[in-house]
Amino acid sequence: MDYKQITFKEGASLNQPPLFEGEHFSFWQKRMEIFIQSIDPSARHAIVKGPFIPTKEVNGELVPKELDEMKDDEKRKVQDDQKAKSILTFGLSSDEFFHTTRCKSAKDIWIMLEVTYEGTADVRRAINHTLVSEYEVFQMKNGETISETSNKIHPYSESLAWSWKNV
Repeated sequence: MDYKQITFKEGASLNQPPLFEGEHFSFWQKRMEIFIQSIDPSARHAIVKGPFIPTKEVNGELVPKELDEMKDDEKRKVQDDQKAKSILTFGLSSDEFFHTTRCKSAKDIWIMLEVTYEGTADVRRAINHTLVSEYEVFQMKNGETISETSNKIHPYSESLAWSWKNV
């Protein structure tokens, strides 16, 4: 993938999340992680760990608390997931947004996007294996300048860097 060719219509702002329109997911994903972390680290935590659900014991069984039964700190933790969902969905085109409408949490949205655009862990391992194999047999061609070779190999190194984080 030629990362020099990636352009975005919207989302290059400190006040607006990066916009994902179905292409260059890994690039968008990294930018979104940085954006969410800068807005609220607790929202990023909700994406990684899942929503906080305060519970109470009723007849020996744990059940979710109603909003009016929650302490202030519990309400803030519950709100972290809502904030993360809001930021994520604001960063999606209408087509991508409608793919996420059945997701109940920010973590669910994130996982759904990852699986849709990067595949399962097995798929990512297979892609990584293919990239490594192609990289290992890559050679400079006769008459090719170092700059030309560097331009050809750069996408492999970038793709490998992205794929290693997901294996």
